[in-house]
Amino acid sequence: MIQVTKKDKTESTESLIRRFSRKVQQSGVILRAKQGQYFEKQLSKSERRKKAIVRASRKNDKIKRERVTKFSPR
Repeated sequence: MIQVTKKDKTESTESLIRRFSRKVQQSGVILRAKQGQYFEKQLSKSERRKKAIVRASRKNDKIKRERVTKFSPR
């Protein structure tokens, strides 16, 4: 639970709200709520591994393409 109190009587409500929203953003509460919005079936360990391998290979392919276009003579 995130708690934010006024520092003193001179602090404005706007700055209090700004401080609160910054703390909420940093704590990751909104991110966790959005992730739990839809149900996703649990993947087996082998399926997760396969997907991770595919992601890594796509990333490597992208990096190789960028290198080729960056250093190729024009």
